[in-house]
Amino acid sequence: MKTLVIVAHPNLAESRINKRWVAELTKVPNVTVHNLYDVYPDENIDVEREQQLLLDHDRIVLQFPMYWYSSPSLLKKWQDVVLAYGFAYGSTGNKLNGKQIMIVTSSGGPAEAYQAGGYNNYTVSELYRPFQQMANLIGARFLPTYALQGVLNVTDEQLEQSARDVAAYVVREF
Repeated sequence: MKTLVIVAHPNLAESRINKRWVAELTKVPNVTVHNLYDVYPDENIDVEREQQLLLDHDRIVLQFPMYWYSSPSLLKKWQDVVLAYGFAYGSTGNKLNGKQIMIVTSSGGPAEAYQAGGYNNYTVSELYRPFQQMANLIGARFLPTYALQGVLNVTDEQLEQSARDVAAYVVREF
């Protein structure tokens, strides 16, 4: 299985968590790491290139830090232009049917903040429901999300373990 990891972090160089995950993922066989903010600093997305990357891979991983209960803006723009009618959905838009999609994400808030009655009131899974519906619309299988929460308090040992966990998670069988 060929896996495409689409990284959407507006400041990856300053990231402790996502930067470490990217470094680990680049070592995994059959995994292509594709950093949207590096490739498109001007946000002019090459739709044909992006669609070909999707066609060339079986699993699509969206890796990003939680921004306002969703993804950074470039990933949303990427969805808007790449997952086009006639390609990803619509009467002839079946190119991604059968693909797998998963999210790998990080959040500053601790896990207990993401639950009914917690500071953020909703679970990460509930907040990312639009991504699940996106997968449904394009005929892809939405896989369980990997979320590292409370990243402001992650120790170096926990960071290293999470990097190994992410590398194993994105290629595991579901």
